[in-house]
Order: sequence, then structure tokens, then C-alpha cells
Amino acid sequence: MPPSITFNGLPARVVGNDLKLGDVAPAFTLVGNALEPITLDRFAGKVCVISCVPSVDTPVCSLETRRFNQEAAQLGEAVQIVTVSRDLPFAQARWCAANGIKNVIMASDYRNFGFAQDYGVLLEDLGLLTRAVFIVDKQGIIRYIQFVPEITQEPDYEAVLLEIKKCL
Repeated sequence: MPPSITFNGLPARVVGNDLKLGDVAPAFTLVGNALEPITLDRFAGKVCVISCVPSVDTPVCSLETRRFNQEAAQLGEAVQIVTVSRDLPFAQARWCAANGIKNVIMASDYRNFGFAQDYGVLLEDLGLLTRAVFIVDKQGIIRYIQFVPEITQEPDYEAVLLEIKKCL
């Protein structure tokens, strides 16, 4: 299970599967900005960074997604960064357009919490995703998991970038 997670200093209960390093990444079907399916299979043969955020319309999630968008531009075609939230695809598309997001794929888990349950990132009381980062290697194996202990803080980008480079 994830370490103790807090939201504004208060305990937050995270539920779902307890993934471990070396596990095969669970398949998922999320919804893209044009209402198209976004699946893990789409990224086969690439290092896939999955950045889970509560909502891109909040300051920290916005900072995180913009930072990963900048990093993605430098990482090349062998890496795909996917930001997942429960925001509606229309809101994600509007936010991406307003913030110049072109290098990160936005995907929504608004339909059924399938991703949230499978990846163990569902904030039970809020119905949102906790802040977490997963790195799936080119063979579909989870090589890195970072749960951010305080949801209102950004992830450790340097640790993520270091692990991405190890997977290339």
C-alpha cells in the first residue's frame, strides 16, 4: 500500500490494488480529450510515465503537468508521459489549450474508476486520484512508483527523470 497520504495535513485514505516494482502494469482504457480511448497498449515499446493528479484545474496539478510537458519535449520519442485525472475530457482539453500542453497526453478516468482501482490511487472520500507517478518500461513492467505523501506538494521530478533514463 502507499505510504501515509495527507491532503492539507489531514489523513487521506487511498484504495485499490497494491502494485509493486516488477509487476506487469495493469491494462487500462482511459478517455482522451477527443473522447477517444487511451490504452496502455498504445505505448508498447516506449517508456510510459503515468502522472496521476487530482485535477489539472488546481495550482499544484497545473505546475506538475506543465513541468512534465517541458520534460517530455527533451526526452524524445522513446518516452511518453500520460497525465491521468478524473477531470472531464472537455475540461482537460480546454486546460491543455490554455497552457500550451502538446507533449503530454491527457487522459480521464471519469467513467468508472477502473484505472484508479487498478493502480491503487483512488482517494476514497474525495473520488479523485491521489498524486502519484508510475514508470512502465518498454516491456510493460512497473519500474518506479512514487506516491507523493502530501497531495498538495509536487512529486520529486529528479527521481522520476533519473528512473526514466535508467529505463531507456
